[in-house]
Amino acid sequence: MLVEAVLAIGAGIAARSLLLTAFGLDSVIELISGAVLLWRLSLEARGSATQPVERIEHRATQISAILLVLLCVYVVMVGVIGLVTRLEPEASALGLGVSAVAVLVMPVLAWRKRLANRTIGSSALRADIAETITCAYMAGATLVGVGLNLLAGLWWAEYVAAFALLVFIVMEAREAVEASRESDAVPANNGETPDR
Repeated sequence: MLVEAVLAIGAGIAARSLLLTAFGLDSVIELISGAVLLWRLSLEARGSATQPVERIEHRATQISAILLVLLCVYVVMVGVIGLVTRLEPEASALGLGVSAVAVLVMPVLAWRKRLANRTIGSSALRADIAETITCAYMAGATLVGVGLNLLAGLWWAEYVAAFALLVFIVMEAREAVEASRESDAVPANNGETPDR
């Protein structure tokens, strides 16, 4: 994820591409979420008390939700400004390559995380899976948008792809916020499942 983030953000800045930069930022979000989640799971594996693990679980879920919401805001703001000012992103072969690899790798990673979460049952991992799926869709949109720009010179295709992807990112952000609310309810009920 670190390599993907560095390459995508670097290529995005070099090409003035909202789509590549957003893709890289999504990778940073997933990297941060994964690091917090790893910390939480390592505490649990070492036999840490339930309360600190639940606090970390809650914090990891909140961080995931906030970062996905911020990504939505970034895409909207930068996309509108880019279109209004007609900021034409340059073609990027590196961006195309990074997104093509991510299109192949991210679905496999999400599937493996889902298998692990069947055992763990973590709302933080569920939010992290949503981010991995978002990253896969972001990679697909990036591949299409950057590909159309590179192969056909359709610079605006990158903005169209970013805005089309917003629908999915908003759904994933909403799911992460709901998971955060669920984790809010669990500590308040001393670990018992809240009534619905």
